[in-house]
Amino acid sequence: MSKNKLTFFTPDLDNPIELPFITAGIKAGFPSPAADFDETKISLDAVVVKNRESTFYAKATGTSMIGAGIDDGDILVIDRSLEPQNNKVAVCFLDGEFTVKRIKVSKEEMLLMPENKSFEPIKITEENQLIIWGIVTYVIKKVY
Repeated sequence: MSKNKLTFFTPDLDNPIELPFITAGIKAGFPSPAADFDETKISLDAVVVKNRESTFYAKATGTSMIGAGIDDGDILVIDRSLEPQNNKVAVCFLDGEFTVKRIKVSKEEMLLMPENKSFEPIKITEENQLIIWGIVTYVIKKVY
């Protein structure tokens, strides 16, 4: 079974850090000469946390979800108040261990799908103990 190990954190929403935010956007193509930027302040917690009491951060380990943009060391934003739905990326508590996978439900079966061809889907059977712990809403990653 392919599992990612997770370390959980709760957001510190009582002490937000507000950083400069350029509301005009930054072009990923050719830069605009002499562009004036409207700089305001933003707290990332205010952007990524929609449900304060049910949101957690977790650090992902492993490579089973690289196709979904989740790499080893990324920080996941997980909302426990969201209902599990087909095709959502979820943090699952499966047989005593946490894993991050995409939920696939059909009339015949439920699968936890990795997003890396090196890993096999996990077919959920009656013998499994499964709790869909929360839905991943954002991935925060280092780019260098």
